[in-house]
Amino acid sequence: MHRIFTTSVASVYPHYVAKVERKGRTKAELDQVIEWLTGFDEEALQRHLDDDTTFEDFFADATLNPNVSLITGVVCGIRVEEIEDPLMQQVRYLDKLVDELARGKAMEKVLRA
Repeated sequence: MHRIFTTSVASVYPHYVAKVERKGRTKAELDQVIEWLTGFDEEALQRHLDDDTTFEDFFADATLNPNVSLITGVVCGIRVEEIEDPLMQQVRYLDKLVDELARGKAMEKVLRA
Protein backbone atom coordinates (compact mmCIF):
# COMPACT_ATOMS: atom_id res chain seq x y z
CA MET A 1 0.00 0.00 0.00
CA HIS A 2 1.38 3.37 -1.00
CA ARG A 3 1.74 5.88 1.80
CA ILE A 4 -0.43 8.49 0.04
CA PHE A 5 -3.43 6.19 0.56
CA THR A 6 -3.23 6.61 4.34
CA THR A 7 -2.38 10.31 4.19
CA SER A 8 -5.20 12.67 5.12
CA VAL A 9 -6.59 14.83 2.35
CA ALA A 10 -6.59 17.73 4.83
CA SER A 11 -2.80 17.50 5.19
CA VAL A 12 -2.29 17.90 1.41
CA TYR A 13 -5.13 20.35 0.75
CA PRO A 14 -3.22 23.45 1.98
CA HIS A 15 -0.45 22.60 -0.50
CA TYR A 16 -3.02 22.44 -3.31
CA VAL A 17 -4.42 25.82 -2.21
CA ALA A 18 -0.95 27.38 -2.06
CA LYS A 19 -0.05 26.00 -5.48
CA VAL A 20 -3.11 27.39 -7.24
CA GLU A 21 -3.04 30.73 -5.38
CA ARG A 22 0.64 31.24 -6.30
CA LYS A 23 -0.49 31.06 -9.90
CA GLY A 24 -3.38 33.50 -9.49
CA ARG A 25 -6.20 31.00 -9.08
CA THR A 26 -8.54 30.78 -6.08
CA LYS A 27 -9.43 28.30 -3.36
CA ALA A 28 -13.01 28.41 -4.70
CA GLU A 29 -11.77 27.27 -8.12
CA LEU A 30 -9.79 24.47 -6.47
CA ASP A 31 -12.87 23.37 -4.54
CA GLN A 32 -14.91 23.44 -7.76
CA VAL A 33 -12.37 21.13 -9.42
CA ILE A 34 -12.34 18.72 -6.46
CA GLU A 35 -16.13 18.72 -6.30
CA TRP A 36 -16.34 18.05 -10.06
CA LEU A 37 -14.00 15.07 -9.74
CA THR A 38 -15.48 13.53 -6.60
CA GLY A 39 -19.16 14.44 -6.78
CA PHE A 40 -18.97 16.00 -3.31
CA ASP A 41 -20.77 19.22 -2.57
CA GLU A 42 -19.14 22.01 -0.56
CA GLU A 43 -20.36 20.61 2.77
CA ALA A 44 -19.19 17.05 2.04
CA LEU A 45 -15.75 18.28 0.98
CA GLN A 46 -15.43 20.37 4.14
CA ARG A 47 -16.55 17.42 6.28
CA HIS A 48 -13.81 15.22 4.78
CA LEU A 49 -11.24 17.95 5.44
CA ASP A 50 -12.46 18.45 9.02
CA ASP A 51 -12.47 14.69 9.71
CA ASP A 52 -8.91 14.16 8.39
CA THR A 53 -10.21 11.57 5.93
CA THR A 54 -7.49 9.52 4.25
CA PHE A 55 -7.20 9.54 0.47
CA GLU A 56 -8.35 5.91 0.50
CA ASP A 57 -11.56 6.73 2.37
CA PHE A 58 -12.01 10.03 0.50
CA PHE A 59 -12.13 8.30 -2.88
CA ALA A 60 -14.10 5.33 -1.50
CA ASP A 61 -16.83 7.82 -0.56
CA ALA A 62 -16.61 9.71 -3.86
CA THR A 63 -18.74 9.26 -6.97
CA LEU A 64 -16.26 10.02 -9.72
CA ASN A 65 -17.38 12.23 -12.57
CA PRO A 66 -18.36 10.18 -15.65
CA ASN A 67 -15.89 12.22 -17.73
CA VAL A 68 -12.92 11.21 -15.58
CA SER A 69 -11.57 9.08 -18.45
CA LEU A 70 -10.98 12.33 -20.38
CA ILE A 71 -8.22 13.24 -17.90
CA THR A 72 -4.99 12.33 -19.65
CA GLY A 73 -1.38 13.36 -19.44
CA VAL A 74 1.66 12.93 -17.27
CA VAL A 75 1.95 13.41 -13.51
CA CYS A 76 5.24 12.60 -11.79
CA GLY A 77 6.52 11.10 -15.04
CA ILE A 78 3.65 8.60 -15.33
CA ARG A 79 0.71 8.78 -17.74
CA VAL A 80 -2.44 8.91 -15.61
CA GLU A 81 -4.46 6.90 -18.08
CA GLU A 82 -1.97 4.00 -17.80
CA ILE A 83 -1.93 3.70 -13.99
CA GLU A 84 -3.22 0.24 -13.08
CA ASP A 85 -4.07 0.74 -9.39
CA PRO A 86 -7.53 2.41 -9.37
CA LEU A 87 -6.93 4.34 -6.15
CA MET A 88 -3.53 5.62 -7.29
CA GLN A 89 -5.12 6.63 -10.59
CA GLN A 90 -7.80 8.62 -8.74
CA VAL A 91 -5.17 10.41 -6.63
CA ARG A 92 -3.23 11.23 -9.80
CA TYR A 93 -6.39 12.47 -11.52
CA LEU A 94 -6.71 14.97 -8.69
CA ASP A 95 -3.04 15.93 -8.99
CA LYS A 96 -3.43 16.42 -12.74
CA LEU A 97 -6.48 18.66 -12.34
CA VAL A 98 -4.71 20.77 -9.71
CA ASP A 99 -1.70 21.09 -12.03
CA GLU A 100 -3.91 22.19 -14.94
CA LEU A 101 -5.68 24.73 -12.76
CA ALA A 102 -2.37 26.11 -11.50
CA ARG A 103 -1.04 26.37 -15.06
CA GLY A 104 -3.90 28.69 -15.96
CA LYS A 105 -5.89 26.33 -18.11
CA ALA A 106 -9.46 27.55 -18.68
CA MET A 107 -11.90 26.14 -16.14
CA GLU A 108 -14.14 24.61 -18.81
CA LYS A 109 -11.13 22.66 -20.14
CA VAL A 110 -10.04 21.58 -16.64
CA LEU A 111 -13.60 20.33 -16.03
CA ARG A 112 -13.69 18.60 -19.41
CA ALA A 113 -16.78 20.57 -20.47
